[in-house]
Amino acid sequence: MASTRPPFAIGRSGYRIAYYAHEINHCPGCGKSHWLMGRMTAECAYCSTALPLNEGAMVGNGLFRGKTGKIPAPLAA
Repeated sequence: MASTRPPFAIGRSGYRIAYYAHEINHCPGCGKSHWLMGRMTAECAYCSTALPLNEGAMVGNGLFRGKTGKIPAPLAA
């Protein structure tokens, strides 16, 4: 039996709480604004509520990436 559900669309999925860098972020659990930052999440220092980072956190050295087929530009020596 085939599913008749439409594909997932973030714009229609509702409000999602996230941690935004360079803004005042109040914890949805306790209302305070002191955070412990990690690579993928920010955790409230008072009640340990964790929020995903809005910036994605999928940049930097050491990440696995698939082949894109593009040849990188030569380095200037």
